[in-house]
Amino acid sequence: MNSLIALLELPEEKKRQLGVEHTAAEIAQQPKTWPGTLSLLRRQEAELRKFLAAQAGLPVLLAGAGTSDFIGKAVERLLEERWRAPVRAVASTELLTGMDEWIRSEEAALCLSFSRSGDSSEGVAVIEEMMERFGNVAHLVITCNADGAMAKLAAGRSRLAYALVLDPVTNDRGLAMTSSFSNMVVAGQALGYFDDPDEYGNSLQQMAKSAESLMPSAADAAAKLAKRGLTRMCFLGSSALTATAAESALKVQEMTAGQIFTMSQSFLGLRHGPLSFIDRQTLVVAYLASDERTRSYEIDLLSELRDKQLGATIAVTGYGLGPEIQGMADVTLELGPDTSMVPDALRPPVDVIFGQLLGLFCSLEAGLKPDTPSPSGAISRVVSHVKIHPATTRRADPVPEIK
Repeated sequence: MNSLIALLELPEEKKRQLGVEHTAAEIAQQPKTWPGTLSLLRRQEAELRKFLAAQAGLPVLLAGAGTSDFIGKAVERLLEERWRAPVRAVASTELLTGMDEWIRSEEAALCLSFSRSGDSSEGVAVIEEMMERFGNVAHLVITCNADGAMAKLAAGRSRLAYALVLDPVTNDRGLAMTSSFSNMVVAGQALGYFDDPDEYGNSLQQMAKSAESLMPSAADAAAKLAKRGLTRMCFLGSSALTATAAESALKVQEMTAGQIFTMSQSFLGLRHGPLSFIDRQTLVVAYLASDERTRSYEIDLLSELRDKQLGATIAVTGYGLGPEIQGMADVTLELGPDTSMVPDALRPPVDVIFGQLLGLFCSLEAGLKPDTPSPSGAISRVVSHVKIHPATTRRADPVPEIK
């Protein structure tokens, strides 16, 4: 019995006492929920195709706050490549304070908003302001809550808005987003593959298999690492996996109420200052790319950490982890034997599971309740108390006359 199953099989009263009534199960259920998300999109394929065809080629903004921002960053490059349009992931917290820096009143665009609850103050305010001030912007809302304000806003503006509401089982009841993160990433990926749904369907099957095989070993590794009293964690990734690293760092930070200091970086970016973060009490988690050239750079960085004796422990996830990698890592979590099994661009829902499990077990080890890990109430499941200030339209400076 692995460490996650042991939690899931506790009596209900014990789960309540430990605060694991929801989060553990929400992490464990993920691979089984992804096919349902894909099926939901396929059932709405005709309507979604019609909506997206009307916005084809337009600039796209991917909006969300916190974890929902990392969803956008996880699919940004994939959507840009497959939609052949400029795509930018911009946090809704940034859009709210600087909307005019990203949108021009005379231009059409598509704003794709991600939100578990659909009720976060900033996310709702961004959509309301865009609808009021930028009439040429279309809105696609991906949410896990049909009753949220964002879904209702989209439903009330049917011509230029569409609400894609995922299965309620993905609407995590725990504070930390887990199932909601991976399923909204799957939804974004599936939208990118509308021109070849069978290809994505095949990839998703392999992603689910990889996640199922990862779960037991990742849970045991996370439980053992949590007992080591590590005070810092650094998560590394390249390309789409930088979003996985960022989300993993946030999961550990959230679920330990900040007791563990976390950081995320790209492999090559780590050398440029952030390397000073890593000491002998730091766990380094490396989401290793399958792309051969990218992996070569990543292995060089891990070798440097070993040579400089930086980091207490190095843990690696990835496909095809050969003897060289196993020799330089303390923990190796192989997703499959072949690096061609799943493209790196599609891996965030799989690799993030290890980061989620680290957050879960470190939370328990810290004496906290993973479902509600903020004793002071500093953070909550839905950020809905932000004061929204009136929007002011910025006027462009006049163009000087050339004489």
